[in-house]
Amino acid sequence: MNFWEYLRSRQELLVFETWQHASMVFQCVVAALLLGVAVGVLVYRSPRLSGFATGTAGAVFTIPSLALLGLLITPLGLGVAPSVVALTLYSLLPIVRNTIVGLNGVDRTLVDAARGIGMGRGRILLRVELPLAWPVILTGARVATQLAMGIGAIAAYVSGPGLGEQIFSGLGRLGGANSVNMTLAGTLGVIVLALLFDGCFLVIGRLTTPRGIRA
Repeated sequence: MNFWEYLRSRQELLVFETWQHASMVFQCVVAALLLGVAVGVLVYRSPRLSGFATGTAGAVFTIPSLALLGLLITPLGLGVAPSVVALTLYSLLPIVRNTIVGLNGVDRTLVDAARGIGMGRGRILLRVELPLAWPVILTGARVATQLAMGIGAIAAYVSGPGLGEQIFSGLGRLGGANSVNMTLAGTLGVIVLALLFDGCFLVIGRLTTPRGIRA
């Protein structure tokens, strides 16, 4: 059968796997965003701690995805758990780095002015520094999402959910019936999801960034 016939015949399965893939990436990026921003807030004032945090996240990022997923099988088994942990770890680097860069890039005169009108350190962070750093942090989250989208397909190696099952099954059956259709369906699905997520980030950025900062 041709590609369009394959899509029609596997429509329910493809929709389900697409939803699984999108849900997994969304949850992992949210977890990485919460953890990465928290780490960035804790270390951004100290160059030594900032270097340690970004260096640690960078070291994790350099681990080949298949190797990390394989190592996680022993403590976590197969399926969702190792996939989620791996994607969350890979998503940390751009978020931690951009959080540190964004917070350090806030104009110190604005911080001094906020301190001068009686704001404490916590209020300055929440009311001044984080809002001004938010566009940079959001850019890190966008990069992390694209990374997680692609690496999420490899999670099929440990029986993870998502469109990776189509890709791995197709590649494992090269030369067989529908092998190219399976690989193409999974690959195009990941690309479409990546574009949709990126569009969502653009909308979120416009809705959550004050007009003055955008200007």
